[in-house]
Amino acid sequence: MCSEPSPPWRPASALDEWVQREARPISLRQLTFFGRTLTENRLLSVANYVRTELPTRIAHRLRDMQTLPYVVVTNPNMLHVYEQYNKAFEKLRRVPEIRTIADNDRYCDVIHQTLEEHLTVIPRLAMGMLECHDLMGADRIDKFMNTLLRSRISRRVIAEQHLALTETFNSPWKHPDAHTNTESQNDFVGEVFLRCNAKEVVERCGKMATELAKQAYGEDLPVPEIRIQGHLGATFPYILGHLEYIVGELLRNSIQAVTERRRNHSPPPPIDVLICEAPQHVIIRISDQGGGISRDVLPSLWSFAKGAHSQTRLQNLHKVPKMAATMQELKVPDSERCDRDKNGNFKTRGKRQPDKSLSSLTSRSPTLRLGMGLPMSRVYAEYWAGSLEVHSLEGYGVDAFLQISKLGNKNEQLTTRASMDAV
Repeated sequence: MCSEPSPPWRPASALDEWVQREARPISLRQLTFFGRTLTENRLLSVANYVRTELPTRIAHRLRDMQTLPYVVVTNPNMLHVYEQYNKAFEKLRRVPEIRTIADNDRYCDVIHQTLEEHLTVIPRLAMGMLECHDLMGADRIDKFMNTLLRSRISRRVIAEQHLALTETFNSPWKHPDAHTNTESQNDFVGEVFLRCNAKEVVERCGKMATELAKQAYGEDLPVPEIRIQGHLGATFPYILGHLEYIVGELLRNSIQAVTERRRNHSPPPPIDVLICEAPQHVIIRISDQGGGISRDVLPSLWSFAKGAHSQTRLQNLHKVPKMAATMQELKVPDSERCDRDKNGNFKTRGKRQPDKSLSSLTSRSPTLRLGMGLPMSRVYAEYWAGSLEVHSLEGYGVDAFLQISKLGNKNEQLTTRASMDAV
């Protein structure tokens, strides 16, 4: 342990106490179990799980930030991220035990406010890391970014799930004594979509990505057809926002590659999507003929910090003040806040929810590249014990393989422990 005085940004002993605790990972199946039949006692039990998990997970990431060189943490963008985390930690660790529904409603207000405040974290974090590239090195930056982003996903999952379950419990159409999902609602348990259909997700994301391409290149320029084959009835439990983000980014990349490199082909070669269902998982393969990925780009494909266009990415990130990293940021219906019906389609909602539909991103150019799509997609894929691989044949095209665990029994993949002697 360092004997020198603590720097001014290091909190007092409260953080040391919370870093001693282990995070308790959860699976999609567990999220579903707790939400399928809601009672007051079960909702309060979930609330107290979230009440202890959020500050525990934030504490480990605060300690990780304290392992960074001091000059990195004093970078304005990194300092903003650190202060947001510290503010959330101090607020959430002081929440007393939740004993009543009224206590839970007040706690949900705290969660909602915290989620809104943290929408600035991803772009500011990315900018800070790019600005500090020479002070840390790309490999250390990538490890730090993957740890922080995976933890961020985990916190939003449990927080948004609890907000959704609370809204379900308080819905006026629920019977006050038997809070059980009705037939019309049984495809969703909170944020978990029980019958996520791979074909429908690809179709929906493909439509959005096609619209974005037409906005960027003009209505007259033909865009590639998206052809889907394989096990078209494959379904599995998943959080739609996660899957849509990954599939949306992959299709967007393929459409852009084919459109830009095959301008003289009319019609352009199609994008083929193959869905393969196995006993334990579902694989979605997306194949394009967009010319492949050049050899000089491949080594930095999954990196947040490497690559030849870091200054361009930094300039583009300045145009994106907030980012939730969801599919809604690629295309928001009408500019309204939206929810989904039982088929996963958007519907207007009036209740309080975390702001996932960010107006700051709906008007951005579809060609405004942030350099985070593939690395973020892999973080999302691996979070529920899946995988994402990209194979390129330079001069021809790319095959992307997304593997998803279809049983929902895999725990979230966390990097839970921080260094105990960070400072």
